[in-house]
Amino acid sequence: MLKQININKITFVTFLIINLSLVSNLKANSNVSFLKLLDDEWNYEVKQNPVYATSLGIKGFENKWTDMSEEAVKRRQDHHYSILKTLSKIDIDSLNTENQLNYRLFTQLQQNSIDLIPFNQHLMPFSHRGGVQLMHEQSERLRFVTKRDFEDWIDRLSNLDIYIDQIINLAKIGISEGYTKPRVLMERVERQISLQTNEDISKHPFYKLFNELPDFLSKEDKEELRLKATEVIANEIIPSYKKLHKFFVEEYLPNCRETIGISNLPNGKKNYEILANQFTTTSLSPKEIHELGLKEVARIRQEMEEIIRELNFDGSFQDFLKFLREDTQFYFDNGEDLLEAYLATSKRADAELVSLFALLPRTPYGVRQIPMESAPDTTTAYYMGPSPDGLRAGYYYVNLYKPETRPKFEIEVLSLHEAVPGHHLQIALAMEKESLPMFRRMSPYTAFVEGWGLYSESLGYEMGFYKDPYSKFGQLTYDMWRAVRLVVDTGMHYFDWEREKAIKFFLDNAGKSELDIVNEIDRYINWPGQALAYKVGQLKIFELRNKAQEELGKNFDIRTFHTTLLSEGAIPLNELEILIDTYIESNK
Repeated sequence: MLKQININKITFVTFLIINLSLVSNLKANSNVSFLKLLDDEWNYEVKQNPVYATSLGIKGFENKWTDMSEEAVKRRQDHHYSILKTLSKIDIDSLNTENQLNYRLFTQLQQNSIDLIPFNQHLMPFSHRGGVQLMHEQSERLRFVTKRDFEDWIDRLSNLDIYIDQIINLAKIGISEGYTKPRVLMERVERQISLQTNEDISKHPFYKLFNELPDFLSKEDKEELRLKATEVIANEIIPSYKKLHKFFVEEYLPNCRETIGISNLPNGKKNYEILANQFTTTSLSPKEIHELGLKEVARIRQEMEEIIRELNFDGSFQDFLKFLREDTQFYFDNGEDLLEAYLATSKRADAELVSLFALLPRTPYGVRQIPMESAPDTTTAYYMGPSPDGLRAGYYYVNLYKPETRPKFEIEVLSLHEAVPGHHLQIALAMEKESLPMFRRMSPYTAFVEGWGLYSESLGYEMGFYKDPYSKFGQLTYDMWRAVRLVVDTGMHYFDWEREKAIKFFLDNAGKSELDIVNEIDRYINWPGQALAYKVGQLKIFELRNKAQEELGKNFDIRTFHTTLLSEGAIPLNELEILIDTYIESNK
């Protein structure tokens, strides 16, 4: 009897081992299959944007632009439905922990794209902050290290007429179906298009690259490239843009809407609610976000008032803002000195990172001037990330247009946001994390990315910045700026605010120049919901840091906290909370 029991026990154990082995193999196969799906989808998405593909070092797309034909747009939309169906058939429990997170994030991104399809955003293809009229700036994303790279760019330019025709066609459909951009923004676009019709080739935006050819090219190669570029610009680029300009002036502008809010488009309020949720990665309603903004404006205003009292300024809050905007001591009178100040500040920040971060990116960054063709219509600065292959650095772009409007007291806070410890540090680290699938390394979660950038501004106090009260006021100005966004973005797109009301609210509460404020308001009009992500993301990071400090006490270490916070790349705020909760439990 005992013998029989032992045999049965052995049989059962053997059976269990075999089954566990089978389950393990099935899970391993599931993970491999899922990762292949993610790789395939990344390759598909990259191929939809040929310039982006080239910037990543992917070959085979050197002479192409994104296909914006009606058929191609429909194919991409259908593809999201197809992938979501495929994902629904995957048993998430068969995936390991990391791939379960990948699954949740990738599924969410597909659903986000599907949720926006009914609102026909592709039928409004023009933007004053990028797009068809500024395609020469795409070269900023590319590496030109051989003669072939320049020839490929010229070949790509020769096909730009197809892309322009596709944009015109989408805009025509948009007009017929009631999807147009606000006139106040499109008047900026008309000026930008006209720059592309300049028949003086030496001053044409597309020729700028060839005026500045590198020294590794021979004199003969330079002459050959310039001749080819001249021919393409004269015979193909300029005629195509003249056609675009004629359409834009005669057909598009007269049909543009006078209203500014997205709520004035078909089912626009629902569209904005979805955009607000997607950009913030929360379920907050526009009303809740609006009220949060008003609360933050009031809080920051109090801190600003304290600095004004500290400075013994004789006058009202508005008088102080006027003083900051008009007194010449706060401004450079030339772009060269302004650029040098940005460079010096960024260098100072580099040296202070080790006190707050245990892990720093290998990839360097540079500071560049925003191209003058777009500088009048864009904001103070922006960041362009490095290439994942490590062959192109990240770049912090600064606006040198009208330096007399760009205050010195903003330089520290702006540099900390755009370069380090802000965007460059976070984005470069994510790109270097090879264990993540590519869609995670290049993650589009704005609430995390911009929330981190805004949180990074506050780290300046721990890094030895903001010693001067005006620089401290500059930091508060930038914090106020993002709080104001919550109010004016929801105000314009959900509560029917006029543009002038939004500008006035901004002017009344933030010490930024009027030029910057107008450009900012127009940016929010153009990109509904995106501006909400900054402050919502920052507040969540502060909340999680405070929670970790309170619960861990002496065990809290800011360097390991930051390492954990950045360990998964950019992720939705709910996933970030799970990550930090796990960190807290493991360090108690």
